Amino acid sequence: MKIIDILTNGRANLSFEVFPPKTDSAFDSVEAAVEEIASYRPAFMSVTYGAGGGTSKYTLDIAKNIKKLYGVPTLAHLTCVSSTRETVRARIEDIKNAGVQNVMALRGDLTPELEGTDRSRWDYRHAIDLVRELRESGADFCIGGACYPEIHTESANQKDDIKYLKEKVDAGCDFLTTQMFFDNNLLYNFLYKIREAGITVPVIPGIMPITNAKQVERAIKMSGSHMPQRFKSLVDHFGSNPEAMKQAGIAYATDQIIDLYANGITNVHVYSMNKPDVAKKLQDNLSEIIK
Repeated sequence: MKIIDILTNGRANLSFEVFPPKTDSAFDSVEAAVEEIASYRPAFMSVTYGAGGGTSKYTLDIAKNIKKLYGVPTLAHLTCVSSTRETVRARIEDIKNAGVQNVMALRGDLTPELEGTDRSRWDYRHAIDLVRELRESGADFCIGGACYPEIHTESANQKDDIKYLKEKVDAGCDFLTTQMFFDNNLLYNFLYKIREAGITVPVIPGIMPITNAKQVERAIKMSGSHMPQRFKSLVDHFGSNPEAMKQAGIAYATDQIIDLYANGITNVHVYSMNKPDVAKKLQDNLSEIIK
């Protein structure tokens, strides 16, 4: 099933993101966590690619297993940063041959060794290049792209950011998924601006439950996310108590998601970090809403 058909079914949908192992030895434990999350029957599951494609060999294996074993629609991430055209085309063929219909087209994070390199020599410098490649592949893919309610960390301003986003959508994105955010008003403001700019594809809010205090620093570093005072107070008060912080973090994410549904958002994607217990608790908290 294509993700776009799920996003437009009029229901309140909840989906989860998982990531592949970094090593062969960790594959079994990650696969067990992924399969447990799949057994909860989310609307769909996405499988990340890893910085610089470092875990790419596992992405497709996990995506295929989710689809084959549980019948859960899957979204395979694909990045193009520093990759050759031949490499990307080979990976696209692998996705086609695996029967995976949905692809999340991303530039990918710049790993430390890529910082400062001459990007003009790369075959793909931006996600839009990958979107075009996927569209020109001849496969009937449903293509997703990323968007940033608080502006991409490399953009000069939000106006330019939205302009480039419009170009990416026009190149062939069927839907967008946001970077994590912790203040829903930022999303609502962003949605108003992109609709004014003519971007009409479905936008899926991305929510990350912060279940330990160390995640806060990583979240800010990854996305530059604004942390509302309400959230900062939560971390200050419960951060030193792991179980209390976990419960409070899930409660905060639940509250965010309920507010999104109440304001007409019908699809929410959770960055579940391979944690079945967090995914299950969130789903239980929302059971009657997404029934």
